[in-house]
Amino acid sequence: MRRTRFGTAILLGLLAVGLRTGAASEPPSVVVSIKPVHALVAGVMDGVATPLLLVDGSASPHAYSLKPSQAAALAEADLVVWVGEGFEYFLEAPMESLVPEGHGLELADLSTIALLPVREGGVWDADDHGDGAADDHDHAEDDHDQADDEATHDNAHDGYDPHIWLDPDHAVAIVAAVAERLRSIDPANAGSYSDNEAALIEQLHALDAETQTMLAPLHDIPFIVFHDAYQYFERHYGLHAAGSITLDPEQKPGAARLAAIRDRLREGGVVCAFAEPGFDGALLETATEGTDVRLGQLDPEGIALEPGPALYPALIRDLAASLAACLAPTG
Repeated sequence: MRRTRFGTAILLGLLAVGLRTGAASEPPSVVVSIKPVHALVAGVMDGVATPLLLVDGSASPHAYSLKPSQAAALAEADLVVWVGEGFEYFLEAPMESLVPEGHGLELADLSTIALLPVREGGVWDADDHGDGAADDHDHAEDDHDQADDEATHDNAHDGYDPHIWLDPDHAVAIVAAVAERLRSIDPANAGSYSDNEAALIEQLHALDAETQTMLAPLHDIPFIVFHDAYQYFERHYGLHAAGSITLDPEQKPGAARLAAIRDRLREGGVVCAFAEPGFDGALLETATEGTDVRLGQLDPEGIALEPGPALYPALIRDLAASLAACLAPTG
């Protein structure tokens, strides 16, 4: 039987009503900024829904531009999970203008996460083991370099180190906070969120114990990193970072900082210098030229890893394996 235009309009209207009424029973729409945090949120939501990841592939949150479709997703999201102001710059304005009040979860604001200050200078005191103090090389930097560092510090991180996910204790805190918020938003699936939370926390504790065992022999071996992204990881596992090439991976260091790094390397003791995927490895090669320092690579955000719940444990294991491979004694 031929359908009339009137009948078609009624059918479409009924379908629209059905979709709207059915929407209330759908799982929440969740958007997450970066891969490591997305992995934890995806684990909590496993079996219910898949959160949307904003910064995928090899893109950097330091210099990311939202796509129109992502802006629309933010406006419609029931929950947006991000590290916070001073890290995902591209989200700061949209969180104010697009995301409804109360729909954001800024992880840096959680009372269960202990923030560390950004470390100043390119070289850290050998006795500090990542405590955030700088050695006398900092005072030798010229005025231009100091101004550049201060501007980078103020604009890039707003006084705190944002790489909070690299401490497994913080990962546990993130899982708990996300699960609590999702239970509030979506009580129909509260049981699933609680079950996933418990399983994830157990897995994270096992991952932590495994990593502690792997890194225990490396506590007193100094190394240099490309940019200061690993302070939480170092603190948690008792590692000894001796300095970083740059504070902000998007900005090249000045001549004074590179000179300070080279002086530190010539003093001896530093075993490895670690590059990062997506950034200029030639800087490390220049800094280590003429020394016995070995070169490795660390990826603090899992750029090369596939998004999903398995990314976070893979990220921690890859960091530990890269450190162990480069820092382990040879011979």
